[in-house]
Amino acid sequence: MSSILSSSIGKKLMMSLAGLFLVVFLIVHLGINLTLIFSESRETFNRAAHFMGTNVIIRLMEFVLFGGFLLHMFYGVFIQLQNWIARPKGYKKENYSQTSFFSKFMIHTAAIITVFLVIHLFDFYFRAKFFGDVPLVIYDGKEYHDLGLLVVEKFKIAGVVIFYVVCFLFLAFHLLHGFQSAFQSLGLNHRFYTPVIKAIGIIYTILITAGLILIPVYIFFWM
Repeated sequence: MSSILSSSIGKKLMMSLAGLFLVVFLIVHLGINLTLIFSESRETFNRAAHFMGTNVIIRLMEFVLFGGFLLHMFYGVFIQLQNWIARPKGYKKENYSQTSFFSKFMIHTAAIITVFLVIHLFDFYFRAKFFGDVPLVIYDGKEYHDLGLLVVEKFKIAGVVIFYVVCFLFLAFHLLHGFQSAFQSLGLNHRFYTPVIKAIGIIYTILITAGLILIPVYIFFWM
């Protein structure tokens, strides 16, 4: 088992599984955040955020999430270093197909996304968890952190909105190749299934990216 995981195929398999887990997380994350702009008040968002932050099972899943991200990042960097060592001078003629174009810059977009995530976590997650300077709001006699207000105030700053939108576009760039590549690493490479998976990946990327961009843009202009 250890020899399989330490092999090149094993590393790609682990990176793919971790990546697909993060793909599912993005759907949940987006769904909760969209309540901030589609609900009449911030209550739904704040209640959902409170549930995510206090439920025991969700708290355990946080460790799985961080572990999945670190695993995905570790194997991604490791595989990229292996590729650079095996091909230090590169090919004389590059293949500029769509797949090779996106795969060529996966490590670069990953680095940008990692920096963005660190900033994002400090903006909201760590501030709420450890710094305790989040305003409180009361629903049905119970106190909740008003994380919705925190998000709204942040996205009222033009520079922040531009930064987030640009980072979301880099995320889309990363997802376009990563979605299909993950299934390919799992052995789902077929003349019929591969185009279907590729189409699903494109649709998923468009919907997730559009939803993520909608939130800061909507808040900035209309809230």
